[in-house]
Amino acid sequence: MKVLTVLGARPQFVKASVLSHAFEGEGIEEVLVHTGQHFDASMSDVFFRDLNLPKPDHHLGIHSLNHGAMTGRMMEALEKLVLQEEPDWLLVYGDTNSTLAGALVATKLHVPVAHVEAGLRSYNRKMPEEINRVITDQLSQLLFAPTPLAIECLVKEGITSGVHMTGDVMMDATLKYQEKAEITSTILTDQKLKANEFYLATIHRPSNTDDKQRLDSILVALGKLDLPVVLPLHPRTKKLIDQFELESKLANLNIIPPATYLDMLVLEKNARAIITDSGGVQKEAFLARRPCFTIRSETEWEETINAGWNKLVEPEQLGTAMRQFIEPETWPNLYGDGQATARIVKILQNASY
Repeated sequence: MKVLTVLGARPQFVKASVLSHAFEGEGIEEVLVHTGQHFDASMSDVFFRDLNLPKPDHHLGIHSLNHGAMTGRMMEALEKLVLQEEPDWLLVYGDTNSTLAGALVATKLHVPVAHVEAGLRSYNRKMPEEINRVITDQLSQLLFAPTPLAIECLVKEGITSGVHMTGDVMMDATLKYQEKAEITSTILTDQKLKANEFYLATIHRPSNTDDKQRLDSILVALGKLDLPVVLPLHPRTKKLIDQFELESKLANLNIIPPATYLDMLVLEKNARAIITDSGGVQKEAFLARRPCFTIRSETEWEETINAGWNKLVEPEQLGTAMRQFIEPETWPNLYGDGQATARIVKILQNASY
C-alpha cells in the first residue's frame, strides 16, 4: 500500500510524526509532501528534526500568498505529484489550505482521501479553517474522528459512511514525546522560568492580529496579568506588530522565538495557565491539565469547554476571567488511550475502495 501524505503546518508535523512511524513499522510506503505553508525554519524544519520525522519526499515551497492563490498553487503542484506517485490513498490532517488542496486534487483524480482529525466544527464560516474542514470531510472516504462530539458533528451533516472513532493522535504524540521533552528541553532554564510562576500565551489568528485595535487590546491585556507572560512570537504576528507600530506593548511580556514542540510541551506543563487562539494549543493545554483561556468567540474543541478546563474570553475580560477561574475537580479523558495511530493504520490496511 502506498499513502501520499500532505503536510503544511506545525500541528500537522506533530501528528504525522507518530503516524509516519507507525506506517514504517507496518511496511506501508508513505510519500511525504510538504507544501511549504509554514516555511519558517522555526515553524517547520525543527519539527522534522526533533520528532525524527522523515525528510519530505517533495517540498513544494508554496507560502505567503492569499488563500485562493495558495490553495490553487498547491493544487497545481499536488496534481502532478499524485499522477506521478499513483498512491492508493491520499492522507490529510486537520484544516489548513494544504488539507483542502490535497483533498480536492485527490477527489478529482479519483484517489480516496483519508482525513485525520475529521468532524471538528466551530460553526464559524468566517474562519478559513472551518471551510477547509467542512469540504474535506465531505470529500473523504475515511474520516478519523478524535472524539464522540466530532462524530455527532459529522452525523448532523449526513456523513456516516467511513467514519471511525479513533481517538486523537495528539494524545499519542503527547504520551510519546513528553518524557523526551522533559529530558532534552532547556527552555525553563534558558528563560529563567519556575514552574507555576508564569503564563504561556500564543496569538496568531487573523481575527486577532489583522485589526490594529484588536491586537493592541490583546497585548495590553497580557501585559496587565499578575505573573510574567511568555509569548512565543509567531512570525506573522511579529510582522503585524511591526506594521502597526505596537512594539511598545511588548515591554511587559517575555517575548521568545517560536517554540519547538518539545519546548512547548515543557512550557505548557509548567505554566500556571495558558492563553491562546490556537486550536492545537487549546487541546495541548487540556492534555497538560492546565487551565486555558481562549481569545475567540467559539472553538472547535467544545469538549474542553464542557469539561471546565477552557474558557472563551474577550481581551478585556481576560484578567477577571483568570482571577475568577476555579479549576475543575475532575479531568476527563477526552482524547483516547494513546492508540489512535494503531487504529488508523489497521483501518487503512483493511479498507477497500
